[in-house]
Amino acid sequence: MSQIAERAAVEARRWIGTPYHHQGSMPGAGADCLGLLRGVWRAIYGTEPEAVPPYTPDWSEPQGEETLWAAARRHLLEKPVADAAVGDVILFRLREAGVAKHLGIQGAIGARASFIHAY
Repeated sequence: MSQIAERAAVEARRWIGTPYHHQGSMPGAGADCLGLLRGVWRAIYGTEPEAVPPYTPDWSEPQGEETLWAAARRHLLEKPVADAAVGDVILFRLREAGVAKHLGIQGAIGARASFIHAY
C-alpha cells in the first residue's frame, strides 16, 4: 500500500461519526460523500484541485451528466474493482441507468472489508 493510500484511509477513519450534511466537508460537523473525499484530499494535499459545481442531494442528476465520474478521471487513477486496496476511492452507481453518484474510501480489504462514506 502506498503512503498516500494509507494516509487517506487513516484520515477517512477520522471522519467516522460525522453527521450527514449535503455539500458539507467538515469532520465532526457535517459532510456528504463528496465532502468526505474533499476533506481527505485537503488533509493530504492542502488545497482542493478544483471548485465543486452544484449538485442535488438525492441520487439523481436530471441532466444525466457524469459530472462526478469526469472529475474522478481528472484527479484519480482508474483501476479494476478486483484490485481495490485500502485507501482507494470507490465511485459507483446506485441504479444501473443512473449516474455515478456515491463514493467513499476503502477502509479495509479481505474478510473484514470496510467502506468509509457519508450518507
